[in-house]
Amino acid sequence: MPNASAAKQAAGTAAADLVESGMTLGLGTGSTTACALEALGTRIQNDGLDIVGVPTSFAAERLANQHDIPLTTLDDVPRLDLALDGADEVDPEGRLIKGRGAAHTREKVVAHAAERFVVLIDPSKPVDELGHAFPLPIEIVPMALGPVQRLIEQLGGHPELRMGAAKDGPVISDQGLWIVDAHLDGITDPEALNRTLNDQPGILDHGLFLDLATDILCGEANGSVTHTVV
Repeated sequence: MPNASAAKQAAGTAAADLVESGMTLGLGTGSTTACALEALGTRIQNDGLDIVGVPTSFAAERLANQHDIPLTTLDDVPRLDLALDGADEVDPEGRLIKGRGAAHTREKVVAHAAERFVVLIDPSKPVDELGHAFPLPIEIVPMALGPVQRLIEQLGGHPELRMGAAKDGPVISDQGLWIVDAHLDGITDPEALNRTLNDQPGILDHGLFLDLATDILCGEANGSVTHTVV
């Protein structure tokens, strides 16, 4: 997408502007959320913004440290004021597919703990129906690979074990598990699919985020941002 970086920067800056001193935040993973973390670091340095964040991945933790964002855990902070994160697809109902960065399980835990879940996107992410542009990531126990693959095939999809780009073997999540990408020709009933996957032994979690997003910030290449309340 042309000028995608400018759109991501606009969304990230707008997200950081929603944050007030004293807030506890969920810090998502991915390139758009990275822009928000950078903007938060600038506000901490220049404005004395007083916040604390819960990172959703090792990558988010390192980025937060780089920008001097104080960190905590959900053991010490049971509820979050705001969670900031990106998405791979967003449908008109505010339902999401996440997980291209394999952090969706922790991202869902953090989103569920937040009073507001603010999703940061660029214009390439809105879709009429989930499951066309991106596969659905499913985090699994390794021994469940066969049963999960067969389930996806029974649902009319094509399962693909995500392989490492710079290593031999599969991608390993922060939980030490594997990711199966379910290529589906659209998801006509996300709620039903959510129930089916949650009922399958061996699946830790998946990238369908339903009834979680409260705000969508869509950045544009010209620096403008559309704020939609879900």
